[in-house]
Amino acid sequence: MPLTADADIKALLEQTRTIALIGASDRPDRPSYGVMKKLQDHGYRVIPVNPQITGEHVHGEYVFRELSQIGEPIDMVDIFRRPEAAGEAVDEAIAAGAKAVWMQLGVVNNEAAARAEQAGLKVVMDRCPAIDIPRLGVAPVSAD
Repeated sequence: MPLTADADIKALLEQTRTIALIGASDRPDRPSYGVMKKLQDHGYRVIPVNPQITGEHVHGEYVFRELSQIGEPIDMVDIFRRPEAAGEAVDEAIAAGAKAVWMQLGVVNNEAAARAEQAGLKVVMDRCPAIDIPRLGVAPVSAD
């Protein structure tokens, strides 16, 4: 079952340090652009992933084509994709060894969630970490 209890979601956000953001945008009018900045400002390392702008930089971070290129541990994959495309992102997250997948507001894919959970990942669906962090009082991430 995806995480729905505030305490579980808060614990996930407190344990997370590195977030890969699939569907990152370099356009300031896009939600993923603002969410990435809010997550960075809270202290998370956010690595943008978007095949359409690979090699560019968003908020100072190099944009990767896919998760497998990142080459460092990923705590959470934040998915800004249509629900029907979320399955591919979840499969990439499993293959990359991520610990959790977070599907953004409006993104619900129960089959992908079940695959992630079966692979041992925590799952959050239809929520936004930039909303939940202040709502749950998650302290800023400190460099460990």
